[in-house]
Amino acid sequence: MEQLRLLLAIFLTIMVFLLWELLFVPKQLPVQPPAGSEQTSATREVARQHDPGAVSDSKDSLKSVPEMRSQGFGSIVVETELYKAEISEKGAAISRFFLKQYQETMDGNGGLKQLVPESNFAGTALAKFSAPGFEGMDTAVFTTDTEQSSWHVRNKAETISFFWTSPRGIVVEKQYVFYPQSYKIGLNITLANTGNTLLEPGLMVEMTNPMPDGGTFVFEGPFAYIDGSLEEIKPKKIKKEPVRKGEILWTGIEDRYFMTAVVPENPAQTEIRLQQESRNQLLRVAYVEPVKQLSPGSGYEYQYNLFMGPKKISELQSFGHGLDKAINFGFFDIIAKPCLWLMNAIHDNVVANYGVAIIMLTMLFKIIFFPLGNKSYRSMAEMKKLQPLMTEIRKKYKDDKKKMNEEVMRLYKTYKVNPMSGCLPMVVQIPVFIAFYRMLYESIELRHAPFFLWINDLSAPDRLFNFAFSIPFMAPPYGVPVLTIIMGATMFLQQKLSPPPGDPSQAKIMMMLPLIFTFIFINFPAGLVLYWLTNNVLSIAQQYYITRKTA
Repeated sequence: MEQLRLLLAIFLTIMVFLLWELLFVPKQLPVQPPAGSEQTSATREVARQHDPGAVSDSKDSLKSVPEMRSQGFGSIVVETELYKAEISEKGAAISRFFLKQYQETMDGNGGLKQLVPESNFAGTALAKFSAPGFEGMDTAVFTTDTEQSSWHVRNKAETISFFWTSPRGIVVEKQYVFYPQSYKIGLNITLANTGNTLLEPGLMVEMTNPMPDGGTFVFEGPFAYIDGSLEEIKPKKIKKEPVRKGEILWTGIEDRYFMTAVVPENPAQTEIRLQQESRNQLLRVAYVEPVKQLSPGSGYEYQYNLFMGPKKISELQSFGHGLDKAINFGFFDIIAKPCLWLMNAIHDNVVANYGVAIIMLTMLFKIIFFPLGNKSYRSMAEMKKLQPLMTEIRKKYKDDKKKMNEEVMRLYKTYKVNPMSGCLPMVVQIPVFIAFYRMLYESIELRHAPFFLWINDLSAPDRLFNFAFSIPFMAPPYGVPVLTIIMGATMFLQQKLSPPPGDPSQAKIMMMLPLIFTFIFINFPAGLVLYWLTNNVLSIAQQYYITRKTA
């Protein structure tokens, strides 16, 4: 039975802190009417005459395409309180995108966080023809309907349109709608056939991003909501399955804290296409529209919304379209999201420090599980009383394992002690611990969030001092992991309070666990270490109280 307890302890330890992540990693804002341009394109005139999509025979209207000044490979800068975007006339793509409320690095030396960095040479939000024989839209030089080279979006939405005519006579209007105080960007694309033949060019909107590393404890890469469930597609699987089909609500690319996504206003049974460019280290995810026929003189308007911002549940809920489902904390997501809500509620309404919020939330969990903890520690205390008797039984029957186990079980029965009662209450708490652990690891709220003294970023490992030399097995920056060492010491103290196994070899293994945990936690974010340290301190206090009470 003691061997069972030892194996269970080791198994749960590994499950919680190592294997689990590897196995499972995979409010609508009121929209202001966009401020339209005084110049109205013929493509939009064609599309407006019908329900979304459909067709007009008025060739005269197609001749009224306004003459736009060409800016060559120029760009237009759009700035809101949340971001700064640059739109290139090449492909009318978003060529740069900075988040004004987030920094690349904690010290700010890296500048603003870039969702579209210079390494993304193609830009993002690219529009392409999806049918063979209709190429060139993504690399074409568009003209624009504005003379302004920079826009400041403050009190109302602003629109900017770009135009291009394909060699086969398709007039393309690509219109962006920028909203104040929102990471939502409207994208309306209108195709108009100015030729004399029926065309089926198709359309797809492509999001691009520099290649993510795939994530270690959290997923990074392309994702999509297909047929009512979230699919996170590991980059290494793209070559095997470059196309995913179904009813697609949205798709995009994410990393640990940020994401870009394209969300069609009218989701359909269609497909997404994925491409991984090893040479350029670029990842492409395209939402492909079902092919529509464009008869001569007809037009069709496609409507999308783009999200380019932080993976923050409040922002995604405000965006709507169920985009908050893109945040997935794994198998225990149903527990992790309420934990995140509670942590934010404590931070916003009680104390404006996420470190203190983590401590208070851990205390709340300890109160909830207090009865289970009492039962577990009471069982351990009873087991500790039996240790002298169990030692005698082992000495007496050291050459007869079967008889030894029978006598140990008889001892448990005589004193009415259930050795498993010390483990089962802890098993019940494991889902909450895992969910809370996963939530803390992925929450953008902890990114660059200070706690106190040297801990100025709860999403990074705690380091006191900054050594100029590297330390084996330690991720940079290199320094003294004070919080992690204290956590290891509390685990050692907690181990001393627990009844030791009768087998000396097992006892040695159990005493090694605090050292193993300290080694594992050395590169974990400070927020996670703080959570486990707080949990250990509260557990020690409760265990000491029960042990004294039952002595």
